Amino acid sequence: MNRLTLQYILLPALAWMSSLALLQAQKPLPTEQVEIIKNFDARLLDTDRIPLSPELPPLDTSVRRLNYSVADRPFSVEYPAPVIRPIAMRGDAVPKVYNGYTKLGAGIPSSLYGDLSYHLVKEKRYNFGIGARHYSANNTKNLENQRFSNTNVGIDGTYYMEQGIAVQGKAGYSQRNAFFYGYNAFNLDPDNPRFTFAKEDVRQRFSTADIGASIFNGERTQADFNYQAGFDFYLLQDAYATRENGFDLKINATKWIQDRHAFRVNLRTDFTSYRDTAKQSLHNFYLQPNFTFSADAFRAKIGLNLASHNDEFFFFPDLELSARILGPVLNAYIGAEGSLQKNTFRSLTDYNPFLSSRNRLRNTRYYDYFGGIRGVVQGIDYRVQAGYKTTDNLATFLWNGDSLSARFNVLYDTIDIIYFNAFLVAPLFKGFELNGRLQQNFFNAGKEGKAWHLPSLTVSAGAKYTTTDGKGSVRADLFVENGVPFRDANGEAKNLNALFDISLGGEYRLGSNFGVFLQLNNLANNRRQRWQHYPLFGLNALAGITARF
Repeated sequence: MNRLTLQYILLPALAWMSSLALLQAQKPLPTEQVEIIKNFDARLLDTDRIPLSPELPPLDTSVRRLNYSVADRPFSVEYPAPVIRPIAMRGDAVPKVYNGYTKLGAGIPSSLYGDLSYHLVKEKRYNFGIGARHYSANNTKNLENQRFSNTNVGIDGTYYMEQGIAVQGKAGYSQRNAFFYGYNAFNLDPDNPRFTFAKEDVRQRFSTADIGASIFNGERTQADFNYQAGFDFYLLQDAYATRENGFDLKINATKWIQDRHAFRVNLRTDFTSYRDTAKQSLHNFYLQPNFTFSADAFRAKIGLNLASHNDEFFFFPDLELSARILGPVLNAYIGAEGSLQKNTFRSLTDYNPFLSSRNRLRNTRYYDYFGGIRGVVQGIDYRVQAGYKTTDNLATFLWNGDSLSARFNVLYDTIDIIYFNAFLVAPLFKGFELNGRLQQNFFNAGKEGKAWHLPSLTVSAGAKYTTTDGKGSVRADLFVENGVPFRDANGEAKNLNALFDISLGGEYRLGSNFGVFLQLNNLANNRRQRWQHYPLFGLNALAGITARF
């Protein structure tokens, strides 16, 4: 019999007998005699085992869609800001910064060269620099008084204030010595010269002092408004008691809109006083507002240049429209502009140092209408432009006819110019760069018929290679220019010979501080006359050392 079944039978029976005994104990049994007939013998019958086979309930495969509604409850959680640490990466070694640089050399024909500069920079506080340069050459052994010398020194600096304002200042002095050696063209017999002069008798000296200052915003303002106000002053005196001074006051303001559009206003007052045997003045005033709208596919500038001279007002356009055709690869543009351009004694003698000290100062009024394309193709930067320019009082130069002084006078003329120019900078591979520039002018001169001593074609090209370690570099340059027109002693128009100049140069750094250089100029020994009766130096060379500290 199953033990479990026996427990279910015996336990109730024992419970019943216990309760019966308890009742007997509570109530005394009768004292009569009890006869026991038979002893109780409890037995359980055999039972069969019921087999059980449990089974899992069938799976509920029905799909029920439940919707939960959760109320938003914002929680304010305060936690310390995480500390972000960059992953340590090994960078390139920071090159050593040198504040000073000098270059000293000498060459043939007898020449001296010196260049010195020193610059101090403190980030977000100030930068300050000084510099001096001298270059002179003397070819008297081959052509009497063919020589020159240029010397200039200067300082400049900028101080940045904590309020975001910056102050800039500069001062400099330069002295240029040119010599009127054109009289040699009239010495037909070199062994028995007709004219000969001491260098002091044919020397022209230009001494110029410059000073300037400006104030501007050194940091971006909250209103995206940039401003600058400053002045430039110079005093020029030559060896023939000619004096000129100029004062140029400039105020510029730019308001940026949405970081891409700009509204600018430029105000300028330019005063020039010139004195030789008489006194001349040339004072110009300019008001130049313009607005530039920049979109993704195009940019447009609309502006006006209002100029005034001697109470006469001139209105010039300041317009340009450019469109992006193939991203940075190809951009096309057209525009129109114009202005009054001063012809001062300083600007004229910078262009032609053999100028007479008695000249008239005039404004050149011009309008320029242009168009072209520009872009960058695989690192190659290019620009091609064509235009039409009308000029009134354009400065040209004519020999004064004096064989002793051989100096030039300024002749103003009305000249229309159709021009074409191109520019290219191509880093073809690492360390090698090629550059080129071309300018082609077609002059339609007014009363003179020729643009005297103004070149029609100018071509320059250069190639430079720098070694991978940066210690050495070599350079080659080519200069080509057409022969300029001039008027001979009989008044006939002719052309001088053309320029063809090839130059080579190289530098090599011997250590971290010192190096050497060599420059060979005019390898073709071209003796072209850029100015009538004034041939250029032929083959010349310069060599020396460089140092940085």
